[in-house]
Amino acid sequence: MTKRYQEYPEYKNSGVEWLGNIPKSWNSIKFGLTNASAILGGNYLAGEGEEGVPLIKMGNLGRGHVNLNKVEYLPVGESYDESFLLKDGDFLFNTRNSLNLVGKVSIWRNELPKALYNSNILKISFNKSFVDSSKYMNYLFNSSLGLSQLSLIAKGTTSVAAIYYKELKSLVFMLPPAKEQQKIANFLDHETAKIDTLIAKQEKLIALLKEKRQAVISHAVTRGLNPNAPMKNSGVEWLGKVPEHWVVTPIKHIVELTPKKSKIHDKKELKCSFVPMDKLKKDSLVLDESKLISEVYDGYTYFENEDVLIAKVTPCFENKNMVVARSLTNGIGFGSSEIYVLRTNESVINDFLYYRLQEDAFMDIATAAMTGAGGLKRVPADVITNFAMALPPEHEQMEIIGFLQKRLNQLDSLSDKAKSAIELIKERKIALISAAVTGKIDVRNWQEM
Repeated sequence: MTKRYQEYPEYKNSGVEWLGNIPKSWNSIKFGLTNASAILGGNYLAGEGEEGVPLIKMGNLGRGHVNLNKVEYLPVGESYDESFLLKDGDFLFNTRNSLNLVGKVSIWRNELPKALYNSNILKISFNKSFVDSSKYMNYLFNSSLGLSQLSLIAKGTTSVAAIYYKELKSLVFMLPPAKEQQKIANFLDHETAKIDTLIAKQEKLIALLKEKRQAVISHAVTRGLNPNAPMKNSGVEWLGKVPEHWVVTPIKHIVELTPKKSKIHDKKELKCSFVPMDKLKKDSLVLDESKLISEVYDGYTYFENEDVLIAKVTPCFENKNMVVARSLTNGIGFGSSEIYVLRTNESVINDFLYYRLQEDAFMDIATAAMTGAGGLKRVPADVITNFAMALPPEHEQMEIIGFLQKRLNQLDSLSDKAKSAIELIKERKIALISAAVTGKIDVRNWQEM
């Protein structure tokens, strides 16, 4: 980092062990000595709907920015104190949350014409004699140095923790001269915007690769690999035309749904793999637990090697948490009752069925048919068993499986490289911010190009 940017010509001992040396013109100072003032937000309750005054709550504070994806509203007609209305540039501090989220700091940028901030958020106003730019403080508190110091004063447990203003006031940090604070903030605004653009490009690439992956699966399992194959009307409206020699059949004619476990009744003394719901992922099964079959025989879903497993409950189903079970202990597994087990007969290869069930039409139909409320919605069993699919001959199923495995591996490899690139770019962003706010680099002469 320092190779690309100049260091300050002179440094001095900060007098604080963990701060180390700081630029000669900088000071180490307690937060409370900046004459900053803080007002805790109002205790307002949100109503239903999206009318009234928006409420910015602790869940809306991100690292450096305010997240407006899930904004709640104070109902129309409810009275409020105008001192809790946000103004452009307000510095917001999250005082209570889980241990890894408490201490989030954001700046309000007039994202909405009017908004209140709620309880558990401190609005901090800085004395201009000390802090000229709340943007600088935003970068400082969201740097690795700032986050580490905030974690030291957080009180509570992993699930519920708090940072109290009296501890915050005793926090020591490094403070450049006022003009330099603004310069550092402008430099970081410019450079991090460029970095964020690079991240956005990689994220767009990942999204495009995901779309391509889905398109490749959909075409292969519904149209086959031969573009010149004669086609016929499938007789199923959403399926349309399929290769002439493929057989259209409901799934119930080619699979056994939820096989009976009576066949392993005499194997209860054996160990088996145990799979809670959270260990069934898309194309993977986490097999780090085993139990005696006798311990799980009652109350859990039974399956064996080569069975197709599908999550039946939202949001796991929509996330396509499904897999062909393999490498089970003694070839046997038990898992959550929220898992459907499909055991194929000789007319269909399990891997072909696995890919077929990832196709958009099946996912859309099954999702629309879910019953239940909220996070407890499930796909009814008859939706799966009555789903009609076009089935190619066995040799063609094998060809499609081989093609998909090779092509999807290529697309997944490209996606993994893009994800790795994002992580490296994010690391560079963190390092750049930390270097600037701790005086490791000198940006006083920086000019926006």
